[in-house]
Amino acid sequence: MSGQSIESLATALVVGGGIGGMAAAISLAERGVAVELIDLDPAWRVYGAGITITGPTLRAYRELGLLDQIKTAGAITNRTSLFRHDGSLIAVLEEPAIEEGLPATGGIMRPILHRIMQTRVRELAIPVRLGLTVTALENTGSGVAVTFSDASRGDYDLVVGADSIHSRVREIAFPHMAPPVPTGQGCWRISIRKPPGLDGAEFYLGHDNPCGITACGPDAVYMWMLTPHQPRETFMDEAELFAALHDLLRDFGGNAGWIRDTMTREDWINYRPLAAALQPGPWFAGRIVLLGDAAHATTPHLASGAGMAVESGIVLAQELARAGTVESGLQAYQDRRFGRCRDMIESSIAIGRLQLEHGDPAAHKALLEGALARLNQPF
Repeated sequence: MSGQSIESLATALVVGGGIGGMAAAISLAERGVAVELIDLDPAWRVYGAGITITGPTLRAYRELGLLDQIKTAGAITNRTSLFRHDGSLIAVLEEPAIEEGLPATGGIMRPILHRIMQTRVRELAIPVRLGLTVTALENTGSGVAVTFSDASRGDYDLVVGADSIHSRVREIAFPHMAPPVPTGQGCWRISIRKPPGLDGAEFYLGHDNPCGITACGPDAVYMWMLTPHQPRETFMDEAELFAALHDLLRDFGGNAGWIRDTMTREDWINYRPLAAALQPGPWFAGRIVLLGDAAHATTPHLASGAGMAVESGIVLAQELARAGTVESGLQAYQDRRFGRCRDMIESSIAIGRLQLEHGDPAAHKALLEGALARLNQPF
């Protein structure tokens, strides 16, 4: 959706072509800013399984004008079934929509979501340069002088660092910040065809390693599992990933057990250790600003990392449009986002800690419900 133009801002460079970077590029371009987007991957690909699209995330995508495409390409539901790990049903939770006209929740394959956003970037005629990052950034007072990794240079009124949890922009321009901290958990994911009879999201509880299944399309799901992270010197290859996940599912019934018995080496399997950090303010240095995982990296416990990145891209453009100067707009953006991101990150870390400590399920439930209720509030 287009919004108020940003008179104090003519040009912007967005570093990072992921979800947060594209949300910022789209939101700025729709307000009349000449945006350029760069991404380190020469093919502008995305790796990953599905992604859960919560109500707040759907609301943010509606603001970008992409809700209908996501509903068409993904899977929408209004219920989550809770099972014991052996497959016996505990409860079916009906999930109301947080706002009229919004689906309650759903899922979509991450590569499809990226293609939807990439299509919108191209529709807005945003120049995209690939295989590229930044190597130097210099605030000039009225803008930023940029040196790229191919030795080319450019000058911009604003530089947005949305270049992942390992942000190069953060490393260059924000010496008071540090890389995210490991949480002690790891997350397994597998993309596989839809189990027969699955009609909504599923969670499997009562085991040391909780897991869940999210429908992402007519015949596609992804399953996740959280386990204590065991550091090792080398990455697991495909055979090791398959064998390890198959073994981790040995105690599970229901559709989680069906996935164990049906999975093949052809199914995409991934494991990654979890890390999180709310970077201390300021999130901007002169005309350079951070958003998404570069500023507020979280864990998947609230299924809201992508949604928070989209929100930050939208809010950045909104506050720049409202402000009299770029600098006051950047401060307003930080003021509006910091507390919400802190709550989301701290709640996610606390839930993960409870899982590692085999904490009280009632405390887990209270943390989860409270955090989700707060995320449902307008951003």
